[in-house]
Amino acid sequence: MAKISKGKLDLLNRTKKVIGQLESVLRALDADEPCAEALQRLAAARGAINGLMGELMEDHIRNHMPRNSKSSEEAADDVIQIVRSYLK
Repeated sequence: MAKISKGKLDLLNRTKKVIGQLESVLRALDADEPCAEALQRLAAARGAINGLMGELMEDHIRNHMPRNSKSSEEAADDVIQIVRSYLK
């Protein structure tokens, strides 16, 4: 079995948690549970997704953005472009 880094394992576990939360929403809707319960589960899933997106964006910005000798304004423009493209 291939060795998985702690960071990757954390991201995989967080993704599985989101999947479990969304499956919980699906079960609640299928079982005609009160809307408030389904909404609460959905809000928890949204929070988990936002946290996961934040982690992945931070990794992308820190490790995959070009590290040329750009001005701080150009670097800021790059970060803004990344954030906007993923928060649509």
